[in-house]
Amino acid sequence: MPGVLFVGAGQEQRPAIVSARERGYHVVAVDADSGAVGLAHADVAEVADVDSAPALAELAQRHGVDGVLSIAFDQAAPLVADAAERVGLPSIGPATAHRFSQVLARRRTLAEEGLPQPAYAAVRTLGEGRAAIDVVGLPAVLKPADAEGQRGLFRIDDPGDLESHLHAALAESRTHEAVLESYVEGVEMNAIVVTRGGTSRLVCLADRLTPPGDAFGVAWAHLHPAGIHSDQLAAAERLAERTVSVLGLRDGIALVQLVVTPGRELSIIGTSVGVPRGRLAELVRHAVGVDLLDLALRFALGEQVPDEAVLPRGSRPVAIRFLTAAPGSLPTGRITRVGALAPVLSADGVLEAEVFLAAGDLVRPLRRADDRYGYVVATGPTTVDALANADDAASLLVVEGE
Repeated sequence: MPGVLFVGAGQEQRPAIVSARERGYHVVAVDADSGAVGLAHADVAEVADVDSAPALAELAQRHGVDGVLSIAFDQAAPLVADAAERVGLPSIGPATAHRFSQVLARRRTLAEEGLPQPAYAAVRTLGEGRAAIDVVGLPAVLKPADAEGQRGLFRIDDPGDLESHLHAALAESRTHEAVLESYVEGVEMNAIVVTRGGTSRLVCLADRLTPPGDAFGVAWAHLHPAGIHSDQLAAAERLAERTVSVLGLRDGIALVQLVVTPGRELSIIGTSVGVPRGRLAELVRHAVGVDLLDLALRFALGEQVPDEAVLPRGSRPVAIRFLTAAPGSLPTGRITRVGALAPVLSADGVLEAEVFLAAGDLVRPLRRADDRYGYVVATGPTTVDALANADDAASLLVVEGE
């Protein structure tokens, strides 16, 4: 079987590494963290810097792999594409990966094609930030130009908020650059799009639920199918597919995050390329029967992707509820005991569940994606029932803190 290099081996990547080995692939995994849980499941584990395309290319060449990929590691996409291209392996191209991953590159490309998106401005200094407020208005969203997982993400309601948070946003950017965007009120959705030979197809559209307050940008639940009306559904499908095409992807998987406003207008708020984070691969598999990992491996190896691998095999209500501190049920602080997962797994409607906590771990207040400590996937007759089943099951997990 072919050899593949996984870039990143954390909790989000571990299931993909395990699954690839079970399918018979020779798996090389690399992560800068020697404690990354996925390393133990690879045929070959490498602890190395994953922020260098030449270093990743050397690893790929040394181990003689046939493909390089990252799973649920959005910001690695340009490095993976660059490394694969350097050693002559299938690649989406560094420029395409950059447009999906870097906010300003994405915004400028979409603006050239007139696609709907928030007003935006680049911000490197407080003076530029103050001028940007005049362009984008308030409320606004401040974010690093090239970070993921809601690191350095802030809602700006008045000019004083900008002064308070700009340094933190810039600190999360490799290029020390931030972006100020208009805050778009509405229902957020995740659109998963698969592209083959330049033809894009939406395979799953789900609501993305976020809590109020400082964690406004963090998904703490996903619901399939999306709850928009049929006319909006068709428009969202067209916009998601058009977005992927405009950003230049010809073969691969992409995520397009959309908002539908109370006035029924659509806006593009984010994109990524490759299997996205947030357990969306699990959502897609349970909801419509499409295996994103299988597709990612095929694309990484340059294989043909048949119609049957992309076409949904059905559709059913599915909810993912993440385990978090408030407004979730986990206590903040040092954990003293984590109860058995068995009652959660045996609860009504539960399809799968995991918890990433043990005694001694620290639970932080919900602020970014890394503050999610597990998840429950459930189904039911409707999305309301599916989410209720996920919530009921999550409540069965006993977690005690100091």
